[in-house]
Amino acid sequence: MVILFAERLKELMKENKLNQVRLAEKVGVKQNTISAWLLKKKEPCIHSLWLLADFFDVEIDYLVGRKND
Repeated sequence: MVILFAERLKELMKENKLNQVRLAEKVGVKQNTISAWLLKKKEPCIHSLWLLADFFDVEIDYLVGRKND
């Protein structure tokens, strides 16, 4: 899950022209947490997945690779 999640997050950030700092501000997590997710060092908790899914208006299943749309 970590690898696909990181790729999906990078893609969504690029589409929305967001850097790590701006995304962290928008979803209420620390920038180093975003960095750890992108570097595949850490997996997001379910609460963070909810925040990201709501922010990007996608399903959690998309974020974790269970769906492609």
